Amino acid sequence: MATVPEALQAVLARIEAAARAAGRDPAAVHLVAVSKTFAPPALRAAWAAGQRAFGENYVQEALDKMHGLEDLAIEWHFIGPIQSNKTRLIAERFQWVHSVDRLKIARRLSEARPAGLPPLQVCLQVNLEGEESKSGASLQEIEALARAVAGLPGLALRGLMTIPRPTPDPVQQRAQFRALRELRDRLGAAGIALDTLSMGMSEDLEAAIAEGATMVRVGRAIFGERTRPG
Repeated sequence: MATVPEALQAVLARIEAAARAAGRDPAAVHLVAVSKTFAPPALRAAWAAGQRAFGENYVQEALDKMHGLEDLAIEWHFIGPIQSNKTRLIAERFQWVHSVDRLKIARRLSEARPAGLPPLQVCLQVNLEGEESKSGASLQEIEALARAVAGLPGLALRGLMTIPRPTPDPVQQRAQFRALRELRDRLGAAGIALDTLSMGMSEDLEAAIAEGATMVRVGRAIFGERTRPG
């Protein structure tokens, strides 16, 4: 079984190969190591190997890790569903939020972002196929939501995020990621400039990069199988 540094290097090699195959600069694709359910020593191992951005789904778990890893310069990304009663903690402690899907949540994050911190970097989560089991704004809602979020103080609207329907078929994978890229392009044509596409995970990062991902969120391929659900 590979160590965390070995697995991290393998993922970075996959990212570089996929970017080059797509005619893209590998430096344009950023890796967020999804560390939910993994203990601080695993994050320390990845950080020592050069990883700086880590993604968490659960606020309390993330806060516990932040306390134990406060000696490291980590860029924290919140990537899970956002509960209204957790918005203050997220606004105060994270640098990025990938999963904003309602204006109410965006407003609460805006109001809670401390004035002394840089703007909170925000992606809007899109539910591309209207799956009831998933969070995310619908295709019909996204333009109005983007316009509203872009005007909120304390937030910087950067892009879009999606969690596609799982499939082993690379053609279907690419079709889903292409839909998000095309949505980003339509918003750009409507005057809403976005520079971030947060899409692609352990199983499908190559397809995501081929369709323009600028951030991939990878957990299992770095840290291994999770020891508890999440």
